Amino acid sequence: MGVPAFFRWLSRKYPSIIVHCLEEKAKECNGFKIPVDTSKPNPNEVEFDNLYLDMNGIIHPCTHPEDKPAPKNEDEMMVAIFEYIDRLFNIVRPRRVLYMAIDGVAPRAKMNQQRSRRFRASKEGAELTEEKSKMREEVIQRGGYLPPEEIKERFDSNCITPGTEFMDNLAKCLRYYIADRLTNDPGWHNITVFLSDASVPGEGEHKIMDFIRRQRAQPNHDPNTHHCLCGADADLIMLGLATHEANFTIIREEFKPNKPRPCALCGQMGHEIKDCQGLAREKQGEHDEFADTVPVSEQEFIFIRLAVLREYLEKELTMTSLPFPFDFERSVDDWVFMCFFVGNDFLPHLPSLEIREGAIDRLVGIYKDVVHKTGGYLTENGFVNLERVELIMQAVGVAEDNIFKKRKDDDSFKWRMKEKKKRMKAEQGPSFVPGGQFAPQALGGRDRPMAVQNARQTAYEMRMKGNQRNQVSLHCSDDVDSRGVKRKAEDSDSEPEPEDNVRLWEDGWKQRYYKTKFDVDATDDEFRKKVVQSYVEGLCWVLRYYYQGCASWKWYFPFHYAPFASDFKDIKGMFSDFEKGTKPFKPLEQLMGVFPAASGNFLPQIWRALMTDPESSIIDFYPDDFAIDLNGKKYAWQGVALLPFVDERRLRAALADVYPDLSPEEVRRNSLGSDVIFVGKSHPLCDFIRELYRAESHEIPAELCHGIQGILNLDEDPILPDKIPNKVLKPGDWERSNRGPWRPQLGFNPNLMKIPPNPSVYLVGFLHLMLLICSDLHRFQHGAHGWDRAIQSQSTAYQQNQERGRGGWRPPHNQQDSRGGGHQQGFGQGYGLPPPSQRYNWN
Repeated sequence: MGVPAFFRWLSRKYPSIIVHCLEEKAKECNGFKIPVDTSKPNPNEVEFDNLYLDMNGIIHPCTHPEDKPAPKNEDEMMVAIFEYIDRLFNIVRPRRVLYMAIDGVAPRAKMNQQRSRRFRASKEGAELTEEKSKMREEVIQRGGYLPPEEIKERFDSNCITPGTEFMDNLAKCLRYYIADRLTNDPGWHNITVFLSDASVPGEGEHKIMDFIRRQRAQPNHDPNTHHCLCGADADLIMLGLATHEANFTIIREEFKPNKPRPCALCGQMGHEIKDCQGLAREKQGEHDEFADTVPVSEQEFIFIRLAVLREYLEKELTMTSLPFPFDFERSVDDWVFMCFFVGNDFLPHLPSLEIREGAIDRLVGIYKDVVHKTGGYLTENGFVNLERVELIMQAVGVAEDNIFKKRKDDDSFKWRMKEKKKRMKAEQGPSFVPGGQFAPQALGGRDRPMAVQNARQTAYEMRMKGNQRNQVSLHCSDDVDSRGVKRKAEDSDSEPEPEDNVRLWEDGWKQRYYKTKFDVDATDDEFRKKVVQSYVEGLCWVLRYYYQGCASWKWYFPFHYAPFASDFKDIKGMFSDFEKGTKPFKPLEQLMGVFPAASGNFLPQIWRALMTDPESSIIDFYPDDFAIDLNGKKYAWQGVALLPFVDERRLRAALADVYPDLSPEEVRRNSLGSDVIFVGKSHPLCDFIRELYRAESHEIPAELCHGIQGILNLDEDPILPDKIPNKVLKPGDWERSNRGPWRPQLGFNPNLMKIPPNPSVYLVGFLHLMLLICSDLHRFQHGAHGWDRAIQSQSTAYQQNQERGRGGWRPPHNQQDSRGGGHQQGFGQGYGLPPPSQRYNWN
């Protein structure tokens, strides 16, 4: 959720919710790395059942890290992602479910924020390249030294969007990774793995929540399930509370501000690109053995215990003397709803509510008064009572004028404190040691200190000397740096604050706000009502999204700014319901909706022409440059990107002409997929899944998967144990082989030149085919009787599982921790490619 300060506020207000993670490290013996056995008890002394990974929070730092050198190529990125998941799995050690969710096509309400982020990223990348080129010239002209500029393509993080080749490759690599771990890692053997890749519509965290909601609704759901969700977004805390699960924990990286970063120009630490002087690099180590390394401390992880947060909220929200029974769970839902007003990914926050100014505490205080007056809660099962919400907004609106004036006073106070710190810093020049009568005396000396003759005169002289010294230091501090070089204007601490034309602290602020931000007069009541109505619809949409799922894929807030709290009048009848039957965009359509023209290389060639061709009917969607309104903030990333909103009808009309030009591969990437389930060969569900390809029932028996239920759709290309390889010989091959010279085929693939250029994918396919043939030869050598016995034994195991199911058998609660003897093998259900030697019965 778009509240940068929310977690900081929450952790300071409720400090006991934070627990540092204990992590067992791999050991080395004789030069070999011994991996951690994740099947052993969790060192944090808590056993988690389910681990959910919001994968985009893993993909971004692994592909373009801020505090260490970036991976050199896509292969290194994939390895970094695998290692990150391994580390999280080691810390959490789930015993039942691992759910990996990558952001798919998002609702329109989210796409506007995605569009803003991607246009900003493209703009900032181009500006950084231009700044580096300019600074390089300046440094070299001054005689400085810089290492040779590396000629490499800049990684465009915009490729981390559904529909790109990068995301398609990531899904394939993750399938192989899952299958490998199910086969080779003992901690993975008995867990059920779900992969929801970028082809599945929905944001990652909301796909996870949808899975949890569906399982909670099943009659076999275990209410004592301990969930652990990985992610750094503030909305994960809200979503975790919205589940009302008693045991819910969030794991995230510990935030450490002001982490050192290397200069983007010379690669050295200790300064930014604008301060680079091109100095010679200092030798790193006695023999310069650390020349190419950047000192990086491994990021640590923390747990956020929502069970403890629920205890805090119970103390905070409990109310007495109510005209109705107090329901804590309903009050939690109301608290989550009120947090939407200070910021979220779908609506701009109200101008008078800032998290840093105690807005949530203010809302809670007003809320308690409103509940006493109205006799009911704000929300119920994801629906909003607008009449009660209006009372809260009107109470905030009464205080708006004072809020804005106090904010200005606080800003003035902060500016004065900043100037005071500057003066104190300037006074910390060379230390001034008094002499004479006030000079320090050595302790234990034989000579006694001289007596003070004229203390007042001596103190006056000392003060005069100190003032002269401070004036010199202050002059140097403001105008020149430590080397005597005159500072640039942007380097000065006395940087002017951004101009604010609205001036909310002065009378007439509402009129200026609507004129400046919306270009309408404040007297235009109809327009203001329209803005408020859209915001009310947004509040209802967001709450429904958090508690029930996406109510409408096409709804979005059509303005860049929010109305004032005092504008929420007569809102009871402003919303009825959302349009039914809306569908998400397809992946390539979303790319057209959120990408700038600079990232058009990720799109089909004819499609990207729509972004650049002056004759394009949608060229106005892709401005070369755009304004950023700081909106009272200091930094550009805090401002509002004034981009035009995408008109869905015009976009679809323009794409209708270029759809026929998609290649078969692009058509596949543009289709919507579904979650894929993976289980190991020792999993109770394994035999059932294999039998699905012979039976008609596709519903998961709850007793085979820790109470998890659902409908399975059969995969077009499953990886099953004992799978007979596809036939290779074609009609006529036998006759042709008996005549003419023998010519060996190049490799196992007859279409070798059509293999994708990804070497890792090729290697997997090569081993896959080779071992299929080896399996066929082994079956031929041992006769059909051994093959039949294997099939018979597997059918018997399936029948035993069926008998247990009919008898109401349930796996014991600690079954996931039991481990039998012998080597346990696994397989991936779906496109995943485990080491094929583990997929066949060799006896």
